[in-house]
Amino acid sequence: MTDQHDTPHPTEAAAPANGNLPVIWKLRRARRFWRVLFILALAVAAVTAWGRFAAPMATGNDYVARVVIAGVITTNPDRVRLFEELAKDTAVKAVLVAINSPGGTTAGGEELFTELGKLRAKKPVVATIDETGTSAAYMTAIATDRIFARNLSIVGSIGVLMQHVNAKKLLDTIGLEFDKVQTGPLKAEPDVNDPLTGPVREHLQALVDDSFNWFVDVVAERRALPRPTVLALADGRILTGRQALAAKLIDETGGEAEARAWLATTRTIALELPTITVEPQSPSLWSGPLRWLGGEARAALGLGESISGDALVSVWSPTN
Repeated sequence: MTDQHDTPHPTEAAAPANGNLPVIWKLRRARRFWRVLFILALAVAAVTAWGRFAAPMATGNDYVARVVIAGVITTNPDRVRLFEELAKDTAVKAVLVAINSPGGTTAGGEELFTELGKLRAKKPVVATIDETGTSAAYMTAIATDRIFARNLSIVGSIGVLMQHVNAKKLLDTIGLEFDKVQTGPLKAEPDVNDPLTGPVREHLQALVDDSFNWFVDVVAERRALPRPTVLALADGRILTGRQALAAKLIDETGGEAEARAWLATTRTIALELPTITVEPQSPSLWSGPLRWLGGEARAALGLGESISGDALVSVWSPTN
């Protein structure tokens, strides 16, 4: 069916030779132009997204793989598969983990710590911390062979938390009341309609303490520090890269160039090898590109990843 709005005006073909078309003709042509431009932009975005996720490791030559850990950390099965593939790929001579994250869920940090440990057993793995490498992101960094951070990077924030909002006064003000039937006193707790006190608070504190103790233990083990030393640093404080170096939470100040130099000196990984960023691949051919496009759209709108309000987290934020 022909779009009547796009049908050329009967006299459009006979427009004045000097190009002085009536305004309505110019508007119609402009609309067609922007339609074509939009379709081309969409095609470019789709090709870009596909290129990021289609066979990122099919280089054919030796290289150093760069894995980017940015934003909020959560568990990610696609990323686990990526580490497994990197471990098996003989063309990958080393892995550089580029970190810029305030942390995330404790489970997400533990997953990265565990999987990078497996990868480290197969080939050299180094971490670089750019602006931020705190909480679960620092948990990620300590799983590598060597940690580099900028002098003024933010590092540390060793700790765990669980937040709870007590909205009882607000709900009372607007006349809402919650009730529930539960199988035990700790089921579905904490409740937004109650303060965090008594057995509920004790139970959650035990949960946080257990996760915190595990975090402290792995920091002490990986950084070869006495546990009391780590405990003194594990009050949630953040440090600059310079301070973290003095506290032995990192190994050197610097970035990717320094990390590559260390690999060349200690692991004979030639500086001439390219460093190539690799991305997790989804089993579905389209879900990876679509997820990336969705992330780009969220970033354009100023929106980021989020963590469930009832998650056990290891994250640093000035608002916490």
